[in-house]
Amino acid sequence: MGTGGGNTASSDRVVGSIVDMAGVSRAKVFPRSRLSAFAEAGAGASSSWSVFCVDDHLAFTPSFSVTGDLRLRIDPDEVRDLGNGTYWAPANLCEQDGTPSQACTRGALRRVTTRLAESGLSARTGHEIEFTLFDAASTEEWSAYGLNAVLAQEEFIERLLAAASSAELPIEQVHAEAGLNQFEVALAPADPVEAADNAVLARALISRVARVQGLRASFSPMPVAGGAGNGAHQHVSFTERGLPILSGGPGPHGLTLAGGAAVAGILRALPEFTAVLAGSVLSHLRLRPGMWSGVFRCWGLENREAAVRLCADTAGNPHGANLEIKPIDPSANPYLSSAAILGAAHDGITGGLTLPDEVSVDPADLSGTHAVDLLPTLSSDMLGAFESSALARDLFGPLIMEALVAVRGYEHAEYRAKPVDEVAQRFRYAWTS
Repeated sequence: MGTGGGNTASSDRVVGSIVDMAGVSRAKVFPRSRLSAFAEAGAGASSSWSVFCVDDHLAFTPSFSVTGDLRLRIDPDEVRDLGNGTYWAPANLCEQDGTPSQACTRGALRRVTTRLAESGLSARTGHEIEFTLFDAASTEEWSAYGLNAVLAQEEFIERLLAAASSAELPIEQVHAEAGLNQFEVALAPADPVEAADNAVLARALISRVARVQGLRASFSPMPVAGGAGNGAHQHVSFTERGLPILSGGPGPHGLTLAGGAAVAGILRALPEFTAVLAGSVLSHLRLRPGMWSGVFRCWGLENREAAVRLCADTAGNPHGANLEIKPIDPSANPYLSSAAILGAAHDGITGGLTLPDEVSVDPADLSGTHAVDLLPTLSSDMLGAFESSALARDLFGPLIMEALVAVRGYEHAEYRAKPVDEVAQRFRYAWTS
């Protein structure tokens, strides 16, 4: 990473961005010649940035109003080259004196990774980025996961891979997805903060390349009402004092006791964090049985309807055993969604939770005493569970809690009862960078 040496053109620019509670990236731009000022003094940002809603309404609260100012500060070593004189870096939200703001979502994730380290644990996270291209191939040219689908967009894919290489973004694979004109990009696992940065960067590159191709990329959880919906699954793995905890143990499929406790912790906390992972006014349209969205609160080996899918340590899994967390969608702030998952796993491990029984069939087929609970999708249930969560307050702190409840509360009150087609179209490009 880094911006390199001299030969800085006078028109070169550095973009620093954060992700807000609505999952939208907000940014400031400096001439590249003023990179040091962006890093040392930062760019001004009203405290109200934390309560921007998906429609740009400001959901003011006692802590976030018209008064006060914060700074967006970047690290020069984290600057990536997007090409054509544009550079990008993830920004940290800081107080005027340079200390980290407790409203910084990137800082919240960093605090969770520190908590893991203090317990002798470390984690790696890999993000999957699903998106839908508009003004793209016709329905006659499309097959789910089809060769024809990727070849119809081979110039887009070629440019995306080239841009990712220049920006040092580790793309592992690209494929056509189940929905019409839907694709998925899988990113290599990394330290959780770097991985979340990569997810933000990937969406920016996908959006940028699409525009060059005369296309528009949508990261909406439901770009078209009744469609397949876009997910933003995360794969997470853990080691304890250098040894993996999701393989090599006596539990099912090689889980260790700590690995089973991590799964249990995530499952226990999922209802409390649904507002974080899939809390937009469109998320409930995807979070349904039969959508492979993980709405069932259970785990299972390679079970794509379970909220937690175990990918065991096999020859076909070069990164080793990991957990895929499926309910997450692109309207989620990736720093907060990662912090929630890692914090819940840590809570399960330190609490010594017992691994629940595995679900090895489609959970929808189970009934009676074997029936599996669904995650909450009603706004009152989601926000109520989040607001009353002691774990959420411990992981995020009161400022992030206050801001997220205000933002999601306004969005649901304003749009949840409106016609689905209208809302899907209104916010089709809300999460496009």
